[in-house]
This record gives sequence, structure tokens and C-alpha cells, in this order.
Amino acid sequence: MRNYAIVTAAYWGFTLTDGALRMLVLLHFYRLGYSPFTLAFLFLLYEAAGVLANLVGGWLATHFGIARMLAVGLVTQITGFVLLSALDPGWTAAMAVAWVVLAQGVCGVAKDLTKTASKSAIKITQAEAKAEGAGQLFRWVAWFTGSKNAMKGIGFFLGGLLLEVLGFRGALWAMSGLLAVVLLGVLLSLPPMMGRKKASRSVRELFAKSPGINVLAAARVVLFGARDVWFVVGVPVFLYSAGWTFTMVGTFLAVWTIAYGLVQALAPQIVRRSTDGLSREVPAARRWSAALAVIPSALAAAVWLEAPNLEWVVVGGLGLFGFAFAVSSSVHSYLVLAYAGSEKAAEDVGFYYAANALGRFIGTLLSGLLYQWGGLLYALIGSAVMLVLCWLVTLALPLERPALTRTVP
Repeated sequence: MRNYAIVTAAYWGFTLTDGALRMLVLLHFYRLGYSPFTLAFLFLLYEAAGVLANLVGGWLATHFGIARMLAVGLVTQITGFVLLSALDPGWTAAMAVAWVVLAQGVCGVAKDLTKTASKSAIKITQAEAKAEGAGQLFRWVAWFTGSKNAMKGIGFFLGGLLLEVLGFRGALWAMSGLLAVVLLGVLLSLPPMMGRKKASRSVRELFAKSPGINVLAAARVVLFGARDVWFVVGVPVFLYSAGWTFTMVGTFLAVWTIAYGLVQALAPQIVRRSTDGLSREVPAARRWSAALAVIPSALAAAVWLEAPNLEWVVVGGLGLFGFAFAVSSSVHSYLVLAYAGSEKAAEDVGFYYAANALGRFIGTLLSGLLYQWGGLLYALIGSAVMLVLCWLVTLALPLERPALTRTVP
């Protein structure tokens, strides 16, 4: 419990600055006149870097220990902030974009190293404590994921506020100082060899995951792509173009993300539990994916028909989407640890979150392209299509945990 609490607190601090960073970059460069596609492009390396960072991070965490990789993730994030703060207003637009993309890529590596290490620590501590099996694991995962997203929501608000109060560079330095304090706490509190196991010896062994994790990873790609395809660029730009201020946009996204996180934390009370940890949870993943696909479809119809008070219709629809998405995402986050073995949990989680990062990358790319081509309508249609695919993929989720056998060549 002590290690679980320390890891959760450390990831809170990281997530607070990560959410603030997204608002800082998005609003600062939109104010400078960047197009929706260029705004999405600024985040592409951030998301793409996460694919490799998760795969490599999972292996490194298994080989060197989870606490060490958590510290590496925090140091990498501070490095990204320092690089961003060095941005010179006198540079050409091309140089500025290239520099921001590079710095964002560093932050993307930091995010997924930290996420993989933190989520793996939950599986390790639950297994070592011999806690109450699947029920305890679901509660720990739900609270960790939900509280993390609540902190990310506060970070959205903090990012908009810091941009107005301290400016772009001042905000980055303030967040670097916060992360330095978190890093010191991790180094002084966690055992450095926590979670260290014998890592996979080949690429083939690293990718030889269980059928459940493979299917869940595929579902995760389209699930998070469906969220980011309209959430990353479409919603903030749509609301800002409708007359909302930076602080209003940041505050709304903060409230939405906090509420989304609270629903995630309450998912064990919403989803009926089973003694084996899968027989009710897997059907729940399928039902919530199907329900989720209905919401962007209905919103797309409202946008196409030019419904009255459209911005408030979108705000209300986003609230419903957030509730269903939170439950669906929480169930997925539980299932990956339920399917994973504790022996190489970090590798299993890294593989799964590599798929998560790939989905965010696809969603971010399409968010800029679709919004530029057809506004919020195209972005919502793209989201609906992805969610139908997510539901179809979840139909293949197994209802039993197969024995995880990895043959070392």
C-alpha cells in the first residue's frame, strides 16, 4: 500500500504538468495563428514517440526496475520543458514548429515511460501483497486511472491560467520546478529495484503476448483514436471560435476531465463484478463500446442539421461521451492487468500502452485533417466509425486467462 500510494502521488504530479502542457501549446500557438492541422502536427511526435517508449520502457522497467524508470520519465519530462522554454520568438515559423515538435517528442517519451512504470507498479504491488484478487486489482486500477485523469483536468485549467499569468516560458519553468520536487520524492521513497525481473531476450519473445492482451491492444487503438479525433483539436478550437476565452476553454476541459476521472474511479461500482474477474467484465467492455458509438453519431447529426445553440449541444454531448468513455476505458485498463502475468507485467503493460499511444497518434493526426477538411462534423463521423470498430474487436476478447507461456529461443 505504501508503494502504491507513492507511485500514485508521483504520477499525479507528472499528470498535472502534462495536462497543463497540452493547453499551453494548443492555446499559445492557436493565438499565434497556426492552422488546425499545424496544431495537430505539433503533437504528432509527442504521440508517435509513445509507441516506441512504451515497448522499450516496459522492457527497461522489467530489466532495471520500475522505480528507476519512473525517475527516468520524470527527468525526461523536465528536459522537454527546458527545451520548450528555449523557443525564440524571433525564429521563423518552420524553425519554431520543428523545435516544438522535437520538444514535444521528448515529453511524449517521458509520458509513456512514466505511465508504463506506474501502471506496472500496481500489478507488482497487488501481486506481492496477495491482496483480494481481481476485486482489489479493479479497485486499485480504477482509483489510479480515475484520480490521474482528474489531475490531468486540473492541469488543463492550470495550463490556461499559467499562460495568462506567467506567459509561455514562465509557466514551463514553474512546472519544471514542481516535477523536480516529485523526482526527489521518488528517489528518496521507492526501492530502486522494485519490479525487477528477468526481461525478454528477443523481439519475438517481447511481442508474444496472450490473446487477450493482443485483442485488447487492438481495441485500445481505435478507442483512444475515437476520443482524440475530435477532442484534441476539434472541441477546443470549436469553442474558442464560438467566442470562448482561453480560460473558459481550459476550465471546461478541466471540469470535463475531472468528472471523467471521477467516473473512472467509480467504475467498480458501475460494472458488476465476477469471481473470476472476466465473465462479467468482458461483456461489459463490449456493451459500453457499443453505447459509446451512438453518442458521436448523434452529435454529428446535430451538427449537420445545424441544431440551435450548437455549442451547448456539443458540450452536453461531450458530457455523455465522457461518462461512457470513462467506464469503457477503466474496464480496459483493468482487463490488461487481469490478462497480464505478474512475472513480466511491465512488458505486458508496455505493449498494451504502445497500442494506446498508436491510437492517440492516429486520432491526433485525423483531428487536424478532418477538422480542416470538414470541421467538427467530419471529426465526429471519424469518431463514430472508430468506435464501431472498437466494438467489433471487443467481440473477440477471451473469457478465460490462458496460461502465459513464453518460450525463450
